[in-house]
Amino acid sequence: MDTNRQALGQLIVCKGCCCGRTDRGRPDVPVEHLKSIWQEAKLNRSIHLTVSGCLGPCDVPNVALILSPDSSDWFGRISGDEAYTALVDWARDCHAAGEFLPPPAALVGHRLDRFRPTRPGPAEAGPRPTAG
Repeated sequence: MDTNRQALGQLIVCKGCCCGRTDRGRPDVPVEHLKSIWQEAKLNRSIHLTVSGCLGPCDVPNVALILSPDSSDWFGRISGDEAYTALVDWARDCHAAGEFLPPPAALVGHRLDRFRPTRPGPAEAGPRPTAG
């Protein structure tokens, strides 16, 4: 099935049980600020912005996820104007270029490994030793 609203990618920012909970001593997630920028610049046409409930992992709030058809890039401990400005600038750059660009270099130190590595399957593990 296809949709008429295909985007280049998606930015998902967590505003769940821990992320953005200033009442719990967590940094703010500037949701309304991000929404206004996305709306004003019509960025959803290129990079869809989603504000989500809990994405986990809660030990590294604030979590952001950048999705493309080929990748998912997870980031944790996102806070402050600089980090959110990097996300906005990245989305604007993607929109202007008309293509999905690599995630912002300014967030490299925030990259997180969200899932455990998978074990190789039997075909990927290589040949089995033979008896004899």
